[in-house]
Amino acid sequence: MSARAENAIAFSPQRVAAMVLRYWYLLRSSWPRLLDLIYWPLVQMITWGFIQVYVMQNAGFFARAGGTLIGALLLWDILFRGQLGFSIAFLEEMWSRNIGNLMMSPLRPLEFVVALMVMSIVRLAVGAIPVSLLAIAFFGFNLYGLGLALVAFFFNLMLTSWAVGIFVSGLVLRNGLGAENFAWSIMFVFMPLACVYYPVTTLPAWLQPAAWILPPTYVFEGMRELLISHAFRADLMVEALGLNAVLFAIGVVGFLTLLKSARRHGSLMQTGE
Repeated sequence: MSARAENAIAFSPQRVAAMVLRYWYLLRSSWPRLLDLIYWPLVQMITWGFIQVYVMQNAGFFARAGGTLIGALLLWDILFRGQLGFSIAFLEEMWSRNIGNLMMSPLRPLEFVVALMVMSIVRLAVGAIPVSLLAIAFFGFNLYGLGLALVAFFFNLMLTSWAVGIFVSGLVLRNGLGAENFAWSIMFVFMPLACVYYPVTTLPAWLQPAAWILPPTYVFEGMRELLISHAFRADLMVEALGLNAVLFAIGVVGFLTLLKSARRHGSLMQTGE
């Protein structure tokens, strides 16, 4: 095999960087895209923040558990926006009918996925950092005050969001834009079982095992334990990491399988409904 052929097959950080740069130029050149990244997290933070203020003023338990609602909201936004940022970057290739060109270029599928993962962090940072700072100004809740626990929360939530985003992208590749709605709604399917705003014990006993299958459940339980009992549950984060490893592997294998099927059936060149 020639050196040129080996370079084409090998994973290339340069190709990943080129894709990230392409998405960054697209994002920064569109003020509606930038506004959308900040608008919805801000609206949710303000709404739930004032709900929490009211609850804290009228219930002894929530007075002790101050910050759990805003904390849950901000962590949920990391999970939801992480997946949505990944999916939107992918969907923009579908909307522009460019996905077929990319898949026929030297760009490897895993390089494409890594570029989308990087952009999901960029898009998340644009929206989440200003909103987290406003949460400090408006309600005195400092997400960064969680310290190293925040790193564990963030890493696990992003792994989940990427795993889901990768698999959904494969579904859209195989089935066309008719499957686009999965990108916008799939996270809300997990929301009740992930126990974002309430502990797992709130669920019926028969439903609790299903909740513990989802990695985000461990993150939100860990967040409440930290804010209420001031104890960091490293065991929960390790369990979440193990489940995320399985989920991420399923997402990648599913994406590559669906991509292979899309190539076989000619779906890459038929990106309509």
